[in-house]
Amino acid sequence: MPRALAVPFSDCACPGEGGVPDLGEDGIGVGGDEPESWGEGAACRTADPDELFVEGAAQNKAKAICTGCPVRTECLAHALDHRIEHGIWGGMTERERRALLRRRPLVTSWRRLLEAARSEHDRLARPDDEALAWKAAG
Repeated sequence: MPRALAVPFSDCACPGEGGVPDLGEDGIGVGGDEPESWGEGAACRTADPDELFVEGAAQNKAKAICTGCPVRTECLAHALDHRIEHGIWGGMTERERRALLRRRPLVTSWRRLLEAARSEHDRLARPDDEALAWKAAG
C-alpha cells in the first residue's frame, strides 16, 4: 500500500486555510464556502503524524487519540467528503470509512449530515423545558 506523506497536522493546509483553495482533480473548487478552521482544535494537531498513518492493531491506539476530540465530527466529515484514503480521521480507519461510503452512497455532504445528526442528538439530550417547568412547579 502506498504510504501517505506524513506532515504535522499543524503544518497542513486545510481547505480554505492560508488562502489555499481546495481543488478537485479537474481544477474546480470543491467543498463548502466556509473556510475549515476546525483543525486548530484537533486533539491530534500536536501528535506525531506517524501515529495516525499506521496499519493493523496500531490503528486502535491511533483511534484512541480521537476519543473526546472536540472536532471529531468535523474531521470525519472532511475525510468522507474528500474521500481521503489513508490515516485515521474522526476516529475511523480507512477501511471503516470505505465501508460507510459503500453503505451510504447517496450522501452528498457528510458535513451537513453529521452536523444535523449532532444537532438532533443535542436536542434530544437536553431536558425538555416543559418537563423542567412542571418539575419546578411540583
